[in-house]
Amino acid sequence: MSGRGVLVTGASRGIGRAIAAAFAATGDRVAIHHRDSAKEAQSLVGELPGEGHTIVQADLADPGGVRRMADEAARVLGGIDILVNNAGLFLHHPITEMSYEQWQDAWRRTLDVNLTGAANATWCAVRHMPSGGRIVNVSSRGAFRGEPDSPAYGASKAGLNALGQSLAVALAPRGIAVATVAPGFVETDMTNEHLKAPRGDAIRSQSPFGRVARPEEIAAAVVYLASPSAEWASGAVLDLNGASYLR
Repeated sequence: MSGRGVLVTGASRGIGRAIAAAFAATGDRVAIHHRDSAKEAQSLVGELPGEGHTIVQADLADPGGVRRMADEAARVLGGIDILVNNAGLFLHHPITEMSYEQWQDAWRRTLDVNLTGAANATWCAVRHMPSGGRIVNVSSRGAFRGEPDSPAYGASKAGLNALGQSLAVALAPRGIAVATVAPGFVETDMTNEHLKAPRGDAIRSQSPFGRVARPEEIAAAVVYLASPSAEWASGAVLDLNGASYLR
């Protein structure tokens, strides 16, 4: 088979969709993961250049479903050369406005997908990954600056950063590199409401460029970190926020 086999979680829309398209444009074969967006996933697979792409479905909060998803992707792709942990859940749950039960539910749901789900997808993908494999995690600047109204999201992304760095050390002897991108605001369906007036102007002004990122800009960084020339970036967390948050 030509090209590399790439599994992108949460690939039916937004950043994940742009990542899948970017890999396909380089000649790679992509497994498009979705949870409940079959129509969007089918639309994307029909748009991608090249051949050998496929759609896989799973709720990342279900460990068994994650394993079946990874095994199916590997079967169709002939292995998994690259895993992109992009899928994420963002829930509004300010601590002063939630009941105890709502608070626990938000934490459980967020961590099950954003952190444990990514960890499980990684475990499963590594079983199909050769030397030279790449894992790229999509984190967030919220892991560093905090998410006051969505603390589980910020904490899950901080955990994802730590997971990536731990596995960068653990998997290097197998020739597998692990890196992370941490975007700020990106113009997607998920953020569209936030970017409308009047709040949108305030969000765009967070960056001295006066705008938010395009999904394609995040995808370009992911493709680089997954390239053979990026092995020495293993363990890195790359900020992609247009100088809106510096650390």
